[in-house]
Amino acid sequence: MAAFTINFLDHVAIRVKDIKASADWYQKVLGLRYYQLPEWGEYPVFLMAGKSGIALFPARTEDPPFNTASKNVKIDHFAFNVSVASFKKARAHYESMGLEYSFQDHHYFHSIYTRDPDGHTVELTTLMVPEDTFYSLGKPL
Repeated sequence: MAAFTINFLDHVAIRVKDIKASADWYQKVLGLRYYQLPEWGEYPVFLMAGKSGIALFPARTEDPPFNTASKNVKIDHFAFNVSVASFKKARAHYESMGLEYSFQDHHYFHSIYTRDPDGHTVELTTLMVPEDTFYSLGKPL
C-alpha cells in the first residue's frame, strides 16, 4: 500500500495536430473550460471539467505516424465520469450534433465512446449501480 493518497486524476496530456481545432471540439462536444495561462506560453492548453481534464500539446507531425489502431503499448482512451442524467443529456447532445459514437454496457457502468479530431477515443461513463457495489470491489495485489 502506498504511503500517500491520490485525490483524483488531474489530466491526461495528448498530442494534437491543431490545438485550436481540438480545444474548440472539446469545448463544443464536452463543454470543457479552456485554460491557456500566460505563465505557460503557447502550450499546454488545458480543457477542464472541475479539477479533471486534458492538456493539449502540439503533435510533431514530422515524426513517423503512429498506428492508432494498434493495441500495443499506448493510452487506449480516457474517460470522464458523468451522472446518469448527464449521460442521457450527453447522448442526446451527440445525436443532435450528428456525432458518431458507440454505446457499451459494462454491467456496472454504461459508456459512450467517440473520437476527437485527432482520433483519440474519448469516453463518457456513468455508474449504473450503487457506488459501494463497484467501488468496494478494489483490493491491493
